[in-house]
Amino acid sequence: MTFRYGVDRLNLDVVNGIANGSIKAELCQEALDKINKSRSNVEKMAASDKAVYGINTGFGPLCDTQISPEETHLLQKNLLITHAVGVGEAIAKPISKLMLITKVHALSQGFSGIRLEVVERMLKFIELDLIPVVPEQGSVGASGDLAPLSHLFLPLLGEGEFWHGEQTIPAATALQEHGLEPLELQAKEGLALINGTQFILSHAITALTKMRYLLDLADLAGAMSIEGMQGSQSPFREELHQIRAFAGNIEVAARMRRFFKDSQNMADHEECDRVQDPYSLRCIPQVHGASRNAYNHLKELAEIEMNSVTDNPIVISSEEAISGGSFHGQPLAMVLDYASIAAAELGNISDRRCYLLLEGLHGLPRLLTTSGGLNSGMMIPQYTTAALVTENKSLCFPPSADSVPTSMGQEDHVSMGSISGRKLNQILGNLEKIFAIELMYAAQAIEFRRPNTCSSLIEENFKVIRNKVAKLEEDRLLKPDIDAMIALVKSQAFTVN
Repeated sequence: MTFRYGVDRLNLDVVNGIANGSIKAELCQEALDKINKSRSNVEKMAASDKAVYGINTGFGPLCDTQISPEETHLLQKNLLITHAVGVGEAIAKPISKLMLITKVHALSQGFSGIRLEVVERMLKFIELDLIPVVPEQGSVGASGDLAPLSHLFLPLLGEGEFWHGEQTIPAATALQEHGLEPLELQAKEGLALINGTQFILSHAITALTKMRYLLDLADLAGAMSIEGMQGSQSPFREELHQIRAFAGNIEVAARMRRFFKDSQNMADHEECDRVQDPYSLRCIPQVHGASRNAYNHLKELAEIEMNSVTDNPIVISSEEAISGGSFHGQPLAMVLDYASIAAAELGNISDRRCYLLLEGLHGLPRLLTTSGGLNSGMMIPQYTTAALVTENKSLCFPPSADSVPTSMGQEDHVSMGSISGRKLNQILGNLEKIFAIELMYAAQAIEFRRPNTCSSLIEENFKVIRNKVAKLEEDRLLKPDIDAMIALVKSQAFTVN
């Protein structure tokens, strides 16, 4: 498969395939024609006496100041330099790469007025794995991700830094090593480069990629905990969910039925006198399903954004450039905040299942140890899940509900979507750790149901755990076990489908 920038449609799998090199991407003749036509339109407007925002005027509150053609080059260079004011740690290199890929696709649709030479240099950066260093803080999410995108494109001018392994090197040094001269930006180009939502979008792509697996892992962890508790299968019956037909609920219930298929352990207690289980077991389809619905909403909107033009102004013809607000991050910011709540809730209910497994109910020993008193067993890791759950709750404040005016009031309502994207990824990082501990607990609980066996899928995952973490017989240092479990989760070692 070859993806055609500016022509084909990106989705989550395709953009990740381009980023990891499994999908080739190129500019086809149709995209070349669109880029060149749009550039021709800009050059005509730049040469005219009519003031056109961003093409022959200043920016933001200086939009009423017309710039002469002779000063245009300096204006575009100054735009990048003055807006590159990001602070904090650098974002991960793969996120910077996603920013480049999605920006190339947006610019190649023929509404941005950028020269082909600039787009081709960006593609050269991707080809040579010259990925710019971008600080994580400083974007308010409108007029787009100004500071992060300025840092992303400083290397076009020979400024800024590139990643070099785990270290960074000056962009000028890297360009020289590859025989590349810095570019001189022309009319509209600086604005086309730094207006846009690619920082927010690339964090959304990163979160969606991780959350897709963690949603599946949540179901596995829940199923293993139910096996350990010898809970009921009744809450997952198909006919129950068909009459409250939320897509996420239906999918989770079906997945739970697959996890329990042919389980000797579940069949062993079908005639027991327990009427119902606690909500953290019984309501898995409703809670996990709601999080799936939120994930699907974010995915839908992120894929729209992947294929959108989000800079400003939008070049319509040689006579018209529309100055609007396509750079505003609110469409993603709000749904990123929604997804943050969804991810945090997966951890919240997981922690409750961990607590249940420690209570000594339904034939399990208290604290999942037969040597209680002298031994604390599995008591203390739940303190860690509790701490992580509260940390995630504190990260659920919605930045999209806040706005601080900037640019002398010209930009008086902003999305703060960059913060929403970063926080969602923090929550997902904590969620990996919570699931790691629940899976460790569930495996310990299943040990006390032997010789009963679980479904083949759960037994397969039980072996994955036992290959790294032994059954707890007497107290030992659990930190290495927890770290091993986290590594299994991060490497996506579990079979979740």
